[in-house]
Amino acid sequence: MIRIILSAALAAGLFSAAPALAQHPRPEIGEPRPFSVPQTRTIRLGNGLEATFIPFGLAPKTTISVRVRAGNIDDGADTWLADLTGAMMEQGAAGRSNEAIARAAAAMGGGLSVNVGLHETSFSVSVLSEHGPDALALIADVVQRPDFPESELSRVRQSLIRNVTVARSQPGQIASEAYAALLFGTGHPYGRPLPAAEELAGYTLGDIRGFYAANFGAARTRIYIAGRFDMAQMEAAVRAAFAGWSAGPADSARPAAPQPGPVVRLIDRPGAPQTTIRLGFPAVGPAHRDAIPLAVTNALLGGAFTSRLTRNLREDKGWTYSPFSNVTSVLNGGYWTFNADITTAATAPALAETFGEITRLQIQVPPAEEAAAMRTWLSGVFVLRNASPAGLIGEMSFRDLHRLPADYLDTYVPRVLAVTDAGISAVANTYMPLDRMVLVVVGDLDVIADEVLALPQLAGARVIRPEAAVEEQEAGED
Repeated sequence: MIRIILSAALAAGLFSAAPALAQHPRPEIGEPRPFSVPQTRTIRLGNGLEATFIPFGLAPKTTISVRVRAGNIDDGADTWLADLTGAMMEQGAAGRSNEAIARAAAAMGGGLSVNVGLHETSFSVSVLSEHGPDALALIADVVQRPDFPESELSRVRQSLIRNVTVARSQPGQIASEAYAALLFGTGHPYGRPLPAAEELAGYTLGDIRGFYAANFGAARTRIYIAGRFDMAQMEAAVRAAFAGWSAGPADSARPAAPQPGPVVRLIDRPGAPQTTIRLGFPAVGPAHRDAIPLAVTNALLGGAFTSRLTRNLREDKGWTYSPFSNVTSVLNGGYWTFNADITTAATAPALAETFGEITRLQIQVPPAEEAAAMRTWLSGVFVLRNASPAGLIGEMSFRDLHRLPADYLDTYVPRVLAVTDAGISAVANTYMPLDRMVLVVVGDLDVIADEVLALPQLAGARVIRPEAAVEEQEAGED
């Protein structure tokens, strides 16, 4: 926690300056900026690996990202085995230690990172352009020839266990874990974002090697190269480094659809000064025709700093500092979530206001000026996300992972601007019916539970209290 202490004189100075600052008008919203993807080139090797080249920018740097469709969705019953595998791949490859790999990357002007997500494991580096081919060869060693040194296993495993222990002490993570379990059930990796410490401690080097063998190969890999580079050199480097890699196993990821409520789970944190909530509904994935209208609806309702929920709960009421909503995409689907940490005493009133904002959007078409501002904001954010090599790679990999059309990025801004005001309300009606809500409330239940459960919008919901949650877990273990 960072504490900022102001002297009385400085505080007085700041407060006295506030009226003067308030006199400045808010800048006018500009016209939406168009966006088009830079000219790209994609090749496919005989083993199924694809590589996309994206010439972009003026800085003499090359960003390389190798993405393998192997992530937590492939864990099966072994939660975070993908994370442990990715962490061990960083510890040495092709006979070189972690330190030697780090020094090699640093000598090229960058640092190699390995990140494990729900659906992919990515290996990325950004280096000076002249080192692009060598950087690609370095990543190829880590991806194809990990050493999995047994001497590092205990340390890496303990580090992940510490991360899990810390995460489980945070109310936000407690709420998110319970929320995922309600949406997807604990029988699918989507519904188990964290493992038990004992589970992690039990994974062996054989388990790690088994996960790698079952999920890594050329046919599940795509390389993105963006920035300034010599196209012929980098294509030759891709072929030299990866053409000999075996195709490997087919993609075996098993999607799961989020399940609706109404359901409310209460989790007790005695004495908590705030209540953490997760409120959501199953929605659609990015390939659905309603995905773009849903993005605009989310921005207006809670996804932007000037959204309705932020203005209501933060600016007008002062009940929370940073409420926000977002749309999460999973394979073949998605879901909408509102997140907030609410002052304990205001928990039920804040939920009532949240339900009210959703209902108001459903029955009243938003004013033209407000809707236009959100379309412009969302378009601008999209353009900014694509303003760097790493950002472009992120958007292109999202498009490719979800098998979206080739022109998805080029047409995104026009499709956002084409969402009608009435379409925003229609989406709220379709995907945010309060009688299908999934709600997690983490807080001091002695103070908040009765008032929360008395809300009329929760009258027909299944309520899971702490003791019931334990019973359900024990029944599942039996």
